[in-house]
Amino acid sequence: MTGGAGFIGSSLVDRLLAEGHTVLAYDNFSTGQRSFLVSAAANPAFTLIEGDLLDTKRLNASLRDVDAVYHLAANADVRFGPDHPAKDLEQNTIATFNVLEAMRVNGVKRLAFSSTGSVYGEAQVFPTPEDAPFPLQTSLYGASKLACEGLIAAYGAAFGFEGCIFRFVSILGERYTHGHVFDFYRSLKNDPTTLRVLGDGSQRKSYLYIGDCLSAMLVGMEQTRGAIQVFNLGTDHYCRVVDSIGWITEQLGVTPRLEFTGGDRGWVGDNPFIFLDCTKIRRLGWAPKLTIRHGVERTLNFLRQNPQLLEAGA
Repeated sequence: MTGGAGFIGSSLVDRLLAEGHTVLAYDNFSTGQRSFLVSAAANPAFTLIEGDLLDTKRLNASLRDVDAVYHLAANADVRFGPDHPAKDLEQNTIATFNVLEAMRVNGVKRLAFSSTGSVYGEAQVFPTPEDAPFPLQTSLYGASKLACEGLIAAYGAAFGFEGCIFRFVSILGERYTHGHVFDFYRSLKNDPTTLRVLGDGSQRKSYLYIGDCLSAMLVGMEQTRGAIQVFNLGTDHYCRVVDSIGWITEQLGVTPRLEFTGGDRGWVGDNPFIFLDCTKIRRLGWAPKLTIRHGVERTLNFLRQNPQLLEAGA
Protein backbone atom coordinates (compact mmCIF):
# COMPACT_ATOMS: atom_id res chain seq x y z
CA MET A 1 0.00 0.00 0.00
CA THR A 2 1.39 3.37 -0.96
CA GLY A 3 0.67 6.28 1.38
CA GLY A 4 0.23 3.77 4.18
CA ALA A 5 0.93 6.30 6.94
CA GLY A 6 -1.62 8.82 5.72
CA PHE A 7 -5.18 9.51 6.81
CA ILE A 8 -6.90 7.04 4.50
CA GLY A 9 -3.91 4.72 4.08
CA SER A 10 -3.27 4.04 7.76
CA SER A 11 -6.99 3.52 8.34
CA LEU A 12 -7.04 0.97 5.52
CA VAL A 13 -3.93 -0.71 6.94
CA ASP A 14 -5.75 -1.30 10.22
CA ARG A 15 -8.88 -2.56 8.44
CA LEU A 16 -6.96 -5.04 6.28
CA LEU A 17 -4.91 -6.32 9.23
CA ALA A 18 -8.12 -6.80 11.23
CA GLU A 19 -9.46 -8.93 8.36
CA GLY A 20 -6.39 -11.17 8.50
CA HIS A 21 -4.40 -9.84 5.54
CA THR A 22 -0.65 -9.36 5.39
CA VAL A 23 0.03 -5.68 4.70
CA LEU A 24 3.11 -3.82 3.45
CA ALA A 25 2.94 -0.02 3.77
CA TYR A 26 5.16 2.23 1.67
CA ASP A 27 5.43 5.90 2.68
CA ASN A 28 7.97 8.74 2.57
CA PHE A 29 6.37 10.48 5.59
CA SER A 30 6.16 13.82 3.82
CA THR A 31 2.64 14.11 5.25
CA GLY A 32 2.04 10.68 6.81
CA GLN A 33 2.11 10.29 10.59
CA ARG A 34 4.14 7.59 12.31
CA SER A 35 1.68 7.71 15.21
CA PHE A 36 -1.06 6.42 12.90
CA LEU A 37 0.87 3.14 12.48
CA VAL A 38 1.56 2.39 16.15
CA SER A 39 -1.14 -0.27 16.34
CA ALA A 40 -0.17 -1.80 12.99
CA ALA A 41 3.52 -1.95 13.95
CA ALA A 42 2.67 -4.35 16.77
CA ASN A 43 1.15 -6.81 14.30
CA PRO A 44 3.58 -9.39 12.82
CA ALA A 45 1.59 -9.32 9.58
CA PHE A 46 2.60 -5.70 8.99
CA THR A 47 5.72 -4.37 7.27
CA LEU A 48 6.69 -0.72 6.82
CA ILE A 49 9.03 0.50 4.10
CA GLU A 50 10.09 4.14 4.28
CA GLY A 51 10.65 5.23 0.71
CA ASP A 52 9.67 7.66 -2.03
CA LEU A 53 7.70 6.61 -5.10
CA LEU A 54 10.21 8.49 -7.23
CA ASP A 55 12.87 6.00 -6.03
CA THR A 56 12.09 3.35 -8.64
CA LYS A 57 14.78 0.91 -7.52
CA ARG A 58 13.42 0.76 -3.97
CA LEU A 59 9.83 0.70 -5.18
CA ASN A 60 10.40 -2.16 -7.62
CA ALA A 61 12.09 -4.25 -4.94
CA SER A 62 9.23 -3.56 -2.51
CA LEU A 63 6.54 -5.04 -4.77
CA ARG A 64 7.98 -8.53 -4.93
CA ASP A 65 5.51 -11.18 -3.74
CA VAL A 66 2.65 -8.65 -3.56
CA ASP A 67 -0.84 -9.75 -4.63
CA ALA A 68 -2.54 -6.34 -4.93
CA VAL A 69 -1.60 -2.67 -4.64
CA TYR A 70 -3.70 0.00 -2.97
CA HIS A 71 -2.19 3.19 -4.38
CA LEU A 72 -3.20 6.01 -2.03
CA ALA A 73 -0.05 8.16 -1.97
CA ALA A 74 -0.50 11.58 -3.57
CA ASN A 75 -0.04 15.27 -3.14
CA ALA A 76 -3.44 16.40 -1.88
CA ASP A 77 -2.50 20.06 -1.53
CA VAL A 78 -5.17 21.21 -3.98
CA ARG A 79 -5.49 24.81 -2.85
CA PHE A 80 -1.80 25.72 -3.21
CA GLY A 81 -1.16 23.73 -6.40
CA PRO A 82 -0.36 26.85 -8.47
CA ASP A 83 2.43 27.69 -6.00
CA HIS A 84 4.35 24.55 -6.94
CA PRO A 85 2.99 23.14 -10.24
CA ALA A 86 5.61 20.39 -10.50
CA LYS A 87 4.46 18.74 -7.27
CA ASP A 88 1.19 17.40 -8.72
CA LEU A 89 3.00 16.07 -11.78
CA GLU A 90 5.77 14.40 -9.78
CA GLN A 91 3.88 13.08 -6.75
CA ASN A 92 0.68 12.13 -8.53
CA THR A 93 1.23 11.38 -12.22
CA ILE A 94 4.88 10.32 -12.35
CA ALA A 95 4.58 8.47 -9.03
CA THR A 96 1.58 6.56 -10.41
CA PHE A 97 3.51 5.66 -13.56
CA ASN A 98 6.31 4.33 -11.32
CA VAL A 99 3.82 2.23 -9.35
CA LEU A 100 2.34 0.80 -12.55
CA GLU A 101 5.80 -0.05 -13.88
CA ALA A 102 6.78 -1.71 -10.60
CA MET A 103 3.58 -3.76 -10.78
CA ARG A 104 4.32 -4.77 -14.38
CA VAL A 105 7.90 -5.79 -13.57
CA ASN A 106 6.74 -7.87 -10.59
CA GLY A 107 3.70 -9.42 -12.28
CA VAL A 108 1.17 -7.74 -9.96
CA LYS A 109 -2.22 -7.37 -11.66
CA ARG A 110 -4.64 -6.03 -9.01
CA LEU A 111 -4.83 -2.29 -8.27
CA ALA A 112 -7.02 0.04 -6.24
CA PHE A 113 -6.41 3.73 -7.00
CA SER A 114 -7.60 6.75 -5.05
CA SER A 115 -8.75 9.32 -7.58
CA THR A 116 -11.04 12.29 -7.02
CA GLY A 117 -14.35 13.81 -8.00
CA SER A 118 -12.27 16.80 -9.10
CA VAL A 119 -11.61 15.02 -12.41
CA TYR A 120 -15.13 16.06 -13.48
CA GLY A 121 -14.03 19.69 -13.44
CA GLU A 122 -17.07 21.92 -13.14
CA ALA A 123 -19.65 19.31 -14.04
CA GLN A 124 -22.94 20.17 -15.71
CA VAL A 125 -24.82 17.05 -14.53
CA PHE A 126 -25.78 16.51 -10.86
CA PRO A 127 -25.46 14.13 -9.21
CA THR A 128 -22.52 13.42 -11.49
CA PRO A 129 -22.24 9.81 -12.78
CA GLU A 130 -19.02 8.02 -13.74
CA ASP A 131 -19.75 8.40 -17.45
CA ALA A 132 -20.35 12.16 -17.30
CA PRO A 133 -18.45 14.19 -19.91
CA PHE A 134 -15.26 15.84 -18.70
CA PRO A 135 -15.14 19.62 -19.22
CA LEU A 136 -11.84 21.49 -19.15
CA GLN A 137 -9.82 20.87 -16.00
CA THR A 138 -9.60 23.79 -13.58
CA SER A 139 -7.17 22.41 -10.97
CA LEU A 140 -3.66 21.03 -11.34
CA TYR A 141 -4.58 18.33 -8.82
CA GLY A 142 -7.61 17.19 -10.83
CA ALA A 143 -5.62 17.25 -14.06
CA SER A 144 -2.83 15.14 -12.54
CA LYS A 145 -5.32 12.58 -11.20
CA LEU A 146 -7.07 12.38 -14.56
CA ALA A 147 -3.69 11.68 -16.16
CA CYS A 148 -3.19 8.90 -13.61
CA GLU A 149 -6.53 7.39 -14.57
CA GLY A 150 -5.52 7.42 -18.22
CA LEU A 151 -2.28 5.61 -17.45
CA ILE A 152 -4.09 2.99 -15.36
CA ALA A 153 -6.65 2.34 -18.09
CA ALA A 154 -3.88 2.00 -20.67
CA TYR A 155 -1.87 -0.40 -18.48
CA GLY A 156 -5.04 -2.38 -17.90
CA ALA A 157 -5.56 -2.79 -21.62
CA ALA A 158 -1.90 -3.48 -22.41
CA PHE A 159 -0.94 -5.74 -19.51
CA GLY A 160 -4.18 -7.19 -18.15
CA PHE A 161 -4.32 -5.11 -14.98
CA GLU A 162 -7.64 -5.19 -13.14
CA GLY A 163 -9.12 -3.47 -10.13
CA CYS A 164 -10.79 -0.19 -9.28
CA ILE A 165 -10.40 3.54 -9.69
CA PHE A 166 -12.25 5.25 -6.85
CA ARG A 167 -13.30 8.87 -7.37
CA PHE A 168 -13.68 10.25 -3.87
CA VAL A 169 -15.50 13.24 -2.55
CA SER A 170 -13.64 14.76 0.43
CA ILE A 171 -13.14 12.23 3.21
CA LEU A 172 -13.76 13.01 6.89
CA GLY A 173 -13.08 11.19 10.14
CA GLU A 174 -10.43 10.04 12.55
CA ARG A 175 -6.80 10.78 11.47
CA TYR A 176 -7.99 13.64 9.26
CA THR A 177 -5.10 16.11 8.98
CA HIS A 178 -6.13 18.76 6.45
CA GLY A 179 -9.26 20.28 4.99
CA HIS A 180 -12.03 22.64 5.98
CA VAL A 181 -12.83 21.13 9.41
CA PHE A 182 -9.13 21.25 10.31
CA ASP A 183 -8.76 24.84 9.09
CA PHE A 184 -11.93 26.12 10.77
CA TYR A 185 -11.20 24.42 14.09
CA ARG A 186 -7.64 25.71 14.23
CA SER A 187 -8.82 29.23 13.38
CA LEU A 188 -11.58 29.18 16.01
CA LYS A 189 -9.21 27.76 18.60
CA ASN A 190 -6.94 30.76 18.05
CA ASP A 191 -9.79 33.30 17.85
CA PRO A 192 -13.35 32.14 18.60
CA THR A 193 -14.80 35.59 17.81
CA THR A 194 -14.06 35.73 14.07
CA LEU A 195 -13.87 33.16 11.28
CA ARG A 196 -12.50 33.95 7.81
CA VAL A 197 -14.32 31.96 5.12
CA LEU A 198 -12.96 31.61 1.60
CA GLY A 199 -15.60 32.43 -1.01
CA ASP A 200 -19.16 33.34 -0.02
CA GLY A 201 -19.93 30.21 2.03
CA SER A 202 -22.53 28.94 -0.42
CA GLN A 203 -20.20 26.38 -2.01
CA ARG A 204 -21.91 22.99 -2.02
CA LYS A 205 -19.80 19.94 -1.25
CA SER A 206 -20.36 16.28 -0.50
CA TYR A 207 -18.28 14.45 2.11
CA LEU A 208 -17.84 10.81 3.12
CA TYR A 209 -16.85 9.34 6.48
CA ILE A 210 -13.60 7.35 6.48
CA GLY A 211 -15.20 4.11 7.70
CA ASP A 212 -17.74 4.22 4.87
CA CYS A 213 -14.98 5.02 2.37
CA LEU A 214 -12.94 1.98 3.39
CA SER A 215 -15.97 -0.31 3.23
CA ALA A 216 -16.76 0.90 -0.28
CA MET A 217 -13.19 0.30 -1.45
CA LEU A 218 -13.14 -3.23 -0.08
CA VAL A 219 -16.52 -4.05 -1.59
CA GLY A 220 -15.37 -2.74 -4.96
CA MET A 221 -12.16 -4.76 -4.90
CA GLU A 222 -13.87 -7.92 -3.69
CA GLN A 223 -16.68 -7.89 -6.23
CA THR A 224 -15.04 -6.72 -9.46
CA ARG A 225 -12.88 -8.75 -11.81
CA GLY A 226 -11.66 -8.19 -15.33
CA ALA A 227 -11.16 -4.71 -16.76
CA ILE A 228 -10.48 -1.67 -14.57
CA GLN A 229 -13.73 -0.36 -13.07
CA VAL A 230 -14.46 3.24 -12.05
CA PHE A 231 -16.58 4.00 -8.96
CA ASN A 232 -17.73 7.28 -7.47
CA LEU A 233 -17.60 7.28 -3.66
CA GLY A 234 -19.75 9.73 -1.73
CA THR A 235 -23.06 10.19 0.03
CA ASP A 236 -26.49 10.93 -1.42
CA HIS A 237 -26.38 14.43 0.04
CA TYR A 238 -24.29 17.58 0.09
CA CYS A 239 -24.00 20.59 2.37
CA ARG A 240 -23.06 24.23 2.04
CA VAL A 241 -19.88 25.51 3.66
CA VAL A 242 -21.99 27.61 6.02
CA ASP A 243 -23.91 24.48 7.08
CA SER A 244 -20.67 22.81 8.12
CA ILE A 245 -19.59 25.97 9.93
CA GLY A 246 -22.85 25.88 11.85
CA TRP A 247 -22.27 22.28 12.99
CA ILE A 248 -18.69 23.06 14.02
CA THR A 249 -19.50 26.23 15.95
CA GLU A 250 -22.44 24.52 17.67
CA GLN A 251 -20.14 21.72 18.86
CA LEU A 252 -17.58 24.24 20.09
CA GLY A 253 -20.16 26.52 21.70
CA VAL A 254 -18.97 29.65 19.88
CA THR A 255 -20.70 32.27 17.73
CA PRO A 256 -18.02 33.90 15.58
CA ARG A 257 -18.54 36.72 13.13
CA LEU A 258 -18.06 35.32 9.64
CA GLU A 259 -15.79 37.22 7.25
CA PHE A 260 -16.31 36.08 3.66
CA THR A 261 -13.62 36.72 1.05
CA GLY A 262 -16.29 36.81 -1.67
CA GLY A 263 -16.97 35.06 -4.95
CA ASP A 264 -18.41 31.61 -5.53
CA ARG A 265 -15.18 29.70 -4.78
CA GLY A 266 -12.28 29.76 -2.36
CA TRP A 267 -9.30 29.42 -4.74
CA VAL A 268 -8.34 28.67 -8.32
CA GLY A 269 -9.65 25.21 -9.13
CA ASP A 270 -12.11 25.12 -6.22
CA ASN A 271 -15.25 23.61 -7.70
CA PRO A 272 -18.25 25.37 -6.11
CA PHE A 273 -20.48 22.30 -6.45
CA ILE A 274 -19.38 18.68 -6.05
CA PHE A 275 -22.08 16.01 -5.82
CA LEU A 276 -21.45 12.51 -7.19
CA ASP A 277 -23.88 9.83 -8.30
CA CYS A 278 -22.90 6.67 -6.37
CA THR A 279 -25.51 4.32 -7.84
CA LYS A 280 -22.84 2.05 -9.33
CA ILE A 281 -21.09 1.18 -6.03
CA ARG A 282 -24.47 0.92 -4.28
CA ARG A 283 -25.46 -1.82 -6.72
CA LEU A 284 -22.72 -3.94 -5.14
CA GLY A 285 -24.50 -3.73 -1.79
CA TRP A 286 -22.60 -0.83 -0.22
CA ALA A 287 -24.24 2.14 1.46
CA PRO A 288 -22.80 4.84 3.74
CA LYS A 289 -23.74 4.59 7.41
CA LEU A 290 -22.94 8.11 8.57
CA THR A 291 -24.39 11.42 7.42
CA ILE A 292 -22.15 14.33 6.43
CA ARG A 293 -22.99 16.08 9.70
CA HIS A 294 -21.96 13.05 11.77
CA GLY A 295 -18.73 12.84 9.78
CA VAL A 296 -17.97 16.51 10.50
CA GLU A 297 -18.71 16.05 14.19
CA ARG A 298 -16.53 12.93 14.50
CA THR A 299 -13.71 14.71 12.72
CA LEU A 300 -13.96 17.67 15.07
CA ASN A 301 -13.98 15.41 18.12
CA PHE A 302 -10.85 13.65 16.85
CA LEU A 303 -9.03 16.95 16.34
CA ARG A 304 -10.02 18.15 19.81
CA GLN A 305 -8.59 14.96 21.29
CA ASN A 306 -5.36 15.23 19.25
CA PRO A 307 -4.17 18.84 19.46
CA GLN A 308 -0.68 17.85 18.36
CA LEU A 309 -2.01 17.43 14.81
CA LEU A 310 -2.94 21.11 14.68
CA GLU A 311 0.68 22.00 15.43
CA ALA A 312 1.97 19.51 12.86
CA GLY A 313 -0.26 21.01 10.18
CA ALA A 314 0.56 24.61 11.06
